[in-house]
Amino acid sequence: MGVLNFNIVAITSAILWIVGLILLYLPLKKSFQPFASKLLIFTGTFLIFIYLIYLWVMLGHAPLRTLGQTRLWYSLFIASIGILIFYKWKMKWVPVFSIFFSTLFLLINFLNPENFDKSLMPALQSIWFVPHVIVYIFGYAMLAMSTIIALKCLYLINRNKFDKNLVLLADNTVYIGFAFLTLGLLFGALWAKEAWGQYWTWDPKEIWSFVTWLLYLLYIHFRFYHKNKVLLPLWLLVLSFLILLICWFGINYLPAAQTSIHTYRS
Repeated sequence: MGVLNFNIVAITSAILWIVGLILLYLPLKKSFQPFASKLLIFTGTFLIFIYLIYLWVMLGHAPLRTLGQTRLWYSLFIASIGILIFYKWKMKWVPVFSIFFSTLFLLINFLNPENFDKSLMPALQSIWFVPHVIVYIFGYAMLAMSTIIALKCLYLINRNKFDKNLVLLADNTVYIGFAFLTLGLLFGALWAKEAWGQYWTWDPKEIWSFVTWLLYLLYIHFRFYHKNKVLLPLWLLVLSFLILLICWFGINYLPAAQTSIHTYRS
């Protein structure tokens, strides 16, 4: 039942997003066009939110136990961030890329159906489970947006253009994403202390999370002390996000992480 419902929601959301984006770019100049485009994109995103609430009720706990479930939250967050940036700064290209990534993650889940097991191991029954994972996934989504903006900046620079406001937007998305990464680390340490008696164990996931955190901290410090240097920090954002993806996905496939307490169940 759960898988069937997800397939329906995923396909419906993807269709609403795609039609909404097409309306956004069609040169019709009709009065209803902007409203219809925004409504379709918002509705597609809202469906993912409703489905996550449905899952929460159906499972009896937050749908954050598996990698697939975190991908659902990521799809919701990155689509929402793209919508907010578009509404505030009127950058039509932003929702195109945010919705592309949201649709991609829905497709991955579509091709890898969940079993929707309701069981939770004792360690996951902590009050820190939900805030730890939620703030991390939101931070990941915000930092993905910073990377999309960085790539746009690099493209413009390659064409001998420069948009200072776009670079500042990349900075601000990093600040927010970094704040949530920091909260994720702190909540994780508190959770670890409660569940295993230690704040930090140098688990492979913990090490990669710390490295990711340090790279974004390096970006923030570099931009603070070298405001006129743009190219190097933009490439640093791209590198940092690649490391973040290894931390989130790639660590599950490393031999050293097979006994990790942080390895996601499929």
